Amino acid sequence: MNRAPFIAVEGPIGAGKTTLASMLSEELGFPMINEIVEDNPYLDKFYDNIEEWSFQLEMFFLCHRYKQLEDTDRDYLKQGQPVLSDYHIYKNVIFAERTLHGQKLEKYKQIYHLLTHDLPKPNVIVYIKASLPTLLQRIEKRGRPFEKNIEHQYLERLIADYDTAIRQLQEEDPDISVLTIDGDTEDFVLNKTDYERIARQVKELIK
Repeated sequence: MNRAPFIAVEGPIGAGKTTLASMLSEELGFPMINEIVEDNPYLDKFYDNIEEWSFQLEMFFLCHRYKQLEDTDRDYLKQGQPVLSDYHIYKNVIFAERTLHGQKLEKYKQIYHLLTHDLPKPNVIVYIKASLPTLLQRIEKRGRPFEKNIEHQYLERLIADYDTAIRQLQEEDPDISVLTIDGDTEDFVLNKTDYERIARQVKELIK
């Protein structure tokens, strides 16, 4: 690996990204870049009316993540310090392509490419792949009020979108390492053996 490891944990809503990222951050001793979700002022409105509030929501997330990664590059990666994040900046495109259409989507993509073309990208992705029943169970368990109205069809499309996106990222950058976790069968929270296996695999990837 030619530069400091930059690990991103990714997966659909409810996959357990932040939980696993926090565990790996503590295990590896890497600073964690934690996505802020609840502070987005458009979330409640978005889940009540996706069409009306999608552009505002996506722009808020994009600008916030841009600032986080800009700071991460300056404060950590350029200093040779490995970092770990509970998201990949490309998730902005995954969600925008699902919620935006026509001119709004084109405008968004133009802004996205302008902002992110020189941002640091993860060289390791830990991808938590999970089915709809697993996502629904975890979403209900964490009990975020604004997630109560998420449509099942929306989640199903996100599952497929993530599979496509991970393949695209690998095709665009052959040097990127992807570790896929089966979120339906591997319980990294309650099963110590499952977690230790994941942590061991991550350590091998960043050697």
